[in-house]
Amino acid sequence: MMGAGKKSFKNNEEGVAAVEFALMAIPFIFLLIGIIEMALVFTSQSLLEASTAEAAREIRTGAVQQGGGEQAFIDEVCDFAAAMIPCEDIQYQVVSFDDFGDAEDFPDAEFDDEGNLEDQGFDPGGVNDVVMVRVAYTYPIKTPMMQMILTNNGDGNRIMLSTLVLQTEPYEFEDD
Repeated sequence: MMGAGKKSFKNNEEGVAAVEFALMAIPFIFLLIGIIEMALVFTSQSLLEASTAEAAREIRTGAVQQGGGEQAFIDEVCDFAAAMIPCEDIQYQVVSFDDFGDAEDFPDAEFDDEGNLEDQGFDPGGVNDVVMVRVAYTYPIKTPMMQMILTNNGDGNRIMLSTLVLQTEPYEFEDD
């Protein structure tokens, strides 16, 4: 009698799907959360690149130099990036040069211990100047397991940097 009960328990397949799901649910959920976190990181980086390009266009066409000033630049970056990036966390540098060679010799972006972009000031230049625009954002990685993969500064954050070098247009017009 005892052997028959043991055999029926061994061949019983009721609940197998529940056990298999329980074993796979946790890794699947972590994988799903990781994919979502990566999508948010890459979307934020893309949004930062696009907002930098839009704000740099204001410098290229002379809108910033002819009255908009630094606040117009900040507004342009923030308006475009506000969907996913808090405006107060965006950092920027705008530096003008005489030619593209000077921009090439300019040092790489430097960050302090907290991951903040070292300030180089705001100088959008003038007509036909070469201008470098750098916009940075420190994205906090929220998923602990993804911090090992996605961080680039060792403190659980990912520093995103967008740099554009351009030459301003001849935007000074004569009045008739």
